[in-house]
Amino acid sequence: MKQLFEKTKINQMELKNRFVRSATWEGLANTDGSCSKEIIDMMIELSKGQVGLIISSHAYINPTGQSHIRQLGIYNDYLIDSYKSMIEMVHHEGSKIILQINHGGGRAMGQLKDTRSFGPSSLEIKDYSCREMTVSEIVQTIEDFKKAAVRANNSGFDGIQLHGAHGFLLSEFLSPFFNRRKDHYGGSIENRARIILEILQAIRSELGRQFTIIIKLNSDDFIKNGFTPIEMVQVSALLEKAGMDAIELSGGTALSVSKYSSERVSKGDFQEDEVYYREAAKLYKKEINVPLILVGGIRSYEVAKDLIEQGKTDYIALSRPFIREPGLIKRWQKGDTRRATCISCSQCFIPTRAGEGLYCVVDK
Repeated sequence: MKQLFEKTKINQMELKNRFVRSATWEGLANTDGSCSKEIIDMMIELSKGQVGLIISSHAYINPTGQSHIRQLGIYNDYLIDSYKSMIEMVHHEGSKIILQINHGGGRAMGQLKDTRSFGPSSLEIKDYSCREMTVSEIVQTIEDFKKAAVRANNSGFDGIQLHGAHGFLLSEFLSPFFNRRKDHYGGSIENRARIILEILQAIRSELGRQFTIIIKLNSDDFIKNGFTPIEMVQVSALLEKAGMDAIELSGGTALSVSKYSSERVSKGDFQEDEVYYREAAKLYKKEINVPLILVGGIRSYEVAKDLIEQGKTDYIALSRPFIREPGLIKRWQKGDTRRATCISCSQCFIPTRAGEGLYCVVDK
């Protein structure tokens, strides 16, 4: 238990334990993207439950990039004040909180009149309908990410997470399936990672090296001709050199069909069903020194403990278990180390899709 609950640092951000709430879209923001009382209450409950680091759900950096109903936004200065009381209350409970910032890319809803969704390349396929971005739009998007990070800092967040996973804009740029460009933002892995490296540089130039910046990356797209674990390691090496503070590994896109899908149901106490991206984490740890945050199917205290003690990851991230049990970490810390009661059925996201917010429907 000692290593799971020891204090650590990511950059200058001191964490009380190694448990992370992975960013989870709550479907509870106000219609303009501002932080609602419902989200504030949810974050306070997580911090009282002893989650060391809370990562907010993805906040859109520009109205062109909104991808879900009732999604958080960070596209305008007036939104800053809506986050302040939440951050203060989370800090009061001893937890840290960072803002995940994102652009929906080909998955965006197109919230601006006469604006069509855009991505690295033109695509017309299930869940993706977009035109190719111009270079000037790429430059503007980099600026939008920078401004969003500045707003997060001015709100009092402990840092930001770039959303580079799950088939949103930055993930699309990394993936050869989505990115078929012929210019210096497409082709080689260095070119496909260029937009992320330029965003990182832009934020650092504005906020300095002490500001905490992490990223969520796919370990694998799980689609033909998609982003692979080998490319994940290559991109992680580029990010390490550029000064990224931590990397969270996840996987999949809206087009993925895989046993590592978030829809997977894990029944019983079979620990071998856990840790979806175990093999990708092994590849990462062989080559990369940047702290690793691992999400995906972790449900057992013993599994979490072994992952940390064996050096297979530096932090344990959970999403759906906290929807059902926001006090899970406090329970484990007190000695009740029974497996999380979440069965990974993903029924919690059905009310969210309908605009009713995020909650566990099991036993309701």
